Amino acid sequence: MARTQAKPTTDGALLQIRNLRIEATVYPPGEAPRDITIVDDVSLKLEKGKVLGLIGESGAGKSTIGLSAMGYGRGGVRITGGEVIINGRDILKGGLRGLRRLRGREVCYVAQSAAAAFNPAHKLMDQVVEAALLHGTASRAEAEKRAVNLFRKLSLPNPETIGERYPHQVSGGQLQRVMTAMALCPEPDLIVFDEPTTALDVTTQIDVLAAIKDAIQDTGVAALYITHDLAVVAQVSDEIMVLRNGKLVEWGDTQQIITEPRREYTNQLVSVHQIAHQEKEAVGEPLLKVENVTAAYGGGMVDVLKNVSVEIRPGQTLAVVGESGSGKSTLARAITGLLPPRQGSITFDDRELPARLASRTRDDLRELQMIYQMADVAMNPRQTVGTIIGRPLEFYFGMRGAERDKRVGELLEEIEMGTGFLDRYPAELSGGQKQRVCIARALAAKPKLIICDEVTSALDPLVANGILKLLLNLQEIEHVAYLFITHDLATVKSIADSIAVMYRGEVVRYGPKSQVLAPPFDDYTDLLLSSVPEMEVGWLEKAIAGRKMQSAGN
Repeated sequence: MARTQAKPTTDGALLQIRNLRIEATVYPPGEAPRDITIVDDVSLKLEKGKVLGLIGESGAGKSTIGLSAMGYGRGGVRITGGEVIINGRDILKGGLRGLRRLRGREVCYVAQSAAAAFNPAHKLMDQVVEAALLHGTASRAEAEKRAVNLFRKLSLPNPETIGERYPHQVSGGQLQRVMTAMALCPEPDLIVFDEPTTALDVTTQIDVLAAIKDAIQDTGVAALYITHDLAVVAQVSDEIMVLRNGKLVEWGDTQQIITEPRREYTNQLVSVHQIAHQEKEAVGEPLLKVENVTAAYGGGMVDVLKNVSVEIRPGQTLAVVGESGSGKSTLARAITGLLPPRQGSITFDDRELPARLASRTRDDLRELQMIYQMADVAMNPRQTVGTIIGRPLEFYFGMRGAERDKRVGELLEEIEMGTGFLDRYPAELSGGQKQRVCIARALAAKPKLIICDEVTSALDPLVANGILKLLLNLQEIEHVAYLFITHDLATVKSIADSIAVMYRGEVVRYGPKSQVLAPPFDDYTDLLLSSVPEMEVGWLEKAIAGRKMQSAGN
């Protein structure tokens, strides 16, 4: 049964949060500073050995609540009310010395970006054992023995020697598992997992999820698991708390939340990826033809693209899918002229494009636009929305004054934001709004093809869903073609007309969506499709068992 905002009891609880209130001070341009509420009167209870999932879109307060379990406020936020009780004591009343004893000992933290959490100048083993040594919970030899056992438990390669490597010498998925080992090494009572698999490919994510779940079960540690992906949290959590705008929406056991949500917002999260997009029939001559393209970085010793051939017709979407390192973004760089191919040709609108960007005409640049994954770094923070969208109108069409402003207003209406955003700066926009502005900027050039490079991967599912629907609507209006680069198979199913599956620089499967997603599959495509988490309790165990059977069969 779904729970309301009742105070948790004290019986058997490792962590209790009571009526938590967290605030921050904001400084709007041209206005006086003001306080805003980030978390509003939230309570929860977590027992030993249990996992509570915190889910909600960006700004829901998930990470802020998770970090409060360490008595920490990130980015200047401050805890202004309530209690955070761990092992029977309110950690907010223990002072800084008490928090130092708590952090890295009773409570540990696993961040979203493992690469940013490790010191590149120190070996992995030195960083994994650091907290245990600092708090005196083990000698160096004992801590290293613990670490090796954890490496083995987390299915890391060469567990006896991987600790001698530096962070850059392991893959992203391996580094995320090493970070989990670092959190487990001091033998804490509670671990806060903050989006630990969001940045990983689906094939890597399933391995990390399985390793995390096994480690939690084997050690008996309690965990808060923060994510915006309900299908992921359903695999590891005993209970799920749904948050929105800093408030509790719904709280219940995992099965109830995903099969019988009681609140409309929870129901939206459960059904978020169900976009009905009918594959369009391929008609007319290709707008873009990539033929036998081979490309390499640096000295050209190792090819990162190998004899790649794909094509896109006007008004259609080609999704390029594959794990990290498969060559997806490298293909985009070759098409845009940022990485001249070593072999092969790229034909656009019946003309062969010069290999180098610097040799292309203004029409080449205008008709082939790009939208990037991180909207934050793709816009000048000192320019208003009107200036950002207006720049291509000035550059390509010489628009000025009222003519430019009128077209900017029309583009803002097209992206469903409106002219009220004209004078806002990027810092005043949400993640989804920033990405919409980047879409409007690309559309301002009146392109024939837009390359979308992981444009929804950094967004929450509901926001990403809105962006996908917007792109499909704009495609109908503008008849623009998309090259959509992603590792998200749910996105591929929602938006693609044709699909190219890439693996280690090669296209291993290619054709209309209906054919590519229909069996029989090659081994790699089968692995990709079987690694997409489903909204089902126990899916992870079935997926891992299926992999083992496939390996045994091979």
